[in-house]
Amino acid sequence: MLKQFLEINLFVYTKQYTSRKIIELFSIPLNLQGMEIGSNLFKFSLKGTNNRLYDNFAFADRTALVIVVTCNHCPYARAYWKRLIKLYNQFEEDNLGILAINPNDAEAYPADSFEAMKELQKQLKLPFPYLHDEDQKVAKKLKANRTPEVFVYNSKRKLVYKGAIDDNWENENMVTRVFLEDAIEYTLDGMEPDYSEIPAVGCSIKWKK
Repeated sequence: MLKQFLEINLFVYTKQYTSRKIIELFSIPLNLQGMEIGSNLFKFSLKGTNNRLYDNFAFADRTALVIVVTCNHCPYARAYWKRLIKLYNQFEEDNLGILAINPNDAEAYPADSFEAMKELQKQLKLPFPYLHDEDQKVAKKLKANRTPEVFVYNSKRKLVYKGAIDDNWENENMVTRVFLEDAIEYTLDGMEPDYSEIPAVGCSIKWKK
């Protein structure tokens, strides 16, 4: 399993990144710092772009819950919005829930303000909630590092997968490994994904100073 994990990650890095980018990605030891697989979903409450509050019991009746740490301005995050919508539409009837969360510092990055989030929600007609993690507590509890970065929880709300969505953020037509889709399918079927974590590829979260 370890050998397979290393091989698949090496593929992701070498396929998409120059040596400089690889060094940048490895500057944060994602596998060592991230939330452990098997961890329970913690308590939280965040406001969505519809001005409703969503907590850890949102979609409690869903067999699988995906939390996506993302944002407005990051090119990686923007590339994945429509793919996330497709996944939701594909699996919603199979009992999937998705919560998108934006933790970025809006003062430093106005494009990630709550008002800008509302505009993006309207523009994309998001079928799932888009939540504002203004104090960044949820992202910190998730130990997230990148936007986008996904966390898949099973029916008992235990973490079963975290990390990347797929292996090609730039061109959806060139994707060969659909990490998130596979994790969702396994989780909805009551099984554990083949790979529990693949390092997320994206922008760094913009933490408040």
